[in-house]
Amino acid sequence: MEHNDKIKKAFWITEDMDREIDAHLKQDNCSSRSEFVMNALKFYVGYLNTKNASAFLPEVLSATLTGTLDGFAGRISSLLFKQGVDINLMAQIIAYDTDIDEGAYERLRGKAIRDMKRTNGRISFKDAMDFQKSV
Repeated sequence: MEHNDKIKKAFWITEDMDREIDAHLKQDNCSSRSEFVMNALKFYVGYLNTKNASAFLPEVLSATLTGTLDGFAGRISSLLFKQGVDINLMAQIIAYDTDIDEGAYERLRGKAIRDMKRTNGRISFKDAMDFQKSV
């Protein structure tokens, strides 16, 4: 906003509020008290224009959460890729040292799918080891 678009207004605030504004200037990345007050007024006017806090707050929260979730999604994607590489490596090592026919492979794969569905993905190596020893 250009300086000539602004008008000067005088208003009264408490000393406590004045200290709070000063304390939050840097946190809000404002270069002046005027900018801070303008941002606060825009926020409050937006709230009043909705006539309903629940309609206004989701927009504010959405913007905040979008940034947070984008970072989280990137981190999860990276971790899943690393996990996929490790699982593929283990599969290659096991396949290299295992003599298993196609039928046994298909049965074990079917059991693995059923176990994952039954336990919602909570399978332990010990459970698999105990099953293999019982066969």
